[in-house]
Amino acid sequence: MKEIPGDLLFLKSHEWARVEDNGTVTVGISDHAQGLLGDLVYVELPNVGDTVQAGNAAAVVESVKAASDVYSPVTGTIVAVNESLPDKPETINEDAYGDGWIFVVKLDNREELEELLDPDAYAELIENEED
Repeated sequence: MKEIPGDLLFLKSHEWARVEDNGTVTVGISDHAQGLLGDLVYVELPNVGDTVQAGNAAAVVESVKAASDVYSPVTGTIVAVNESLPDKPETINEDAYGDGWIFVVKLDNREELEELLDPDAYAELIENEED
């Protein structure tokens, strides 16, 4: 298992959230999730300007094995999407915590971040899944 970056927060459904200096939240799927899905072949992005709710589906990633919803860890407005993913979905497989980010949300409520798992709690979640 790859090292889990210490600056990320996680949903139990394997999405990660990075709080940026400007208060926005960058979202992607964990390295663990992309490993389970296998080679990604398609990404459906939300639209800039869309409103997302914490815990609701905001995007879709599809592999040769399965399609999976990507849930937003926070409520807010989509302010950016990773435009390179539709042409190169494998970027998520190659760099899940970096270039494989999926969308950015302008956060409505910072308190929602307190509901997310820290890296240690997420690592524990993964270990328990594998048992």
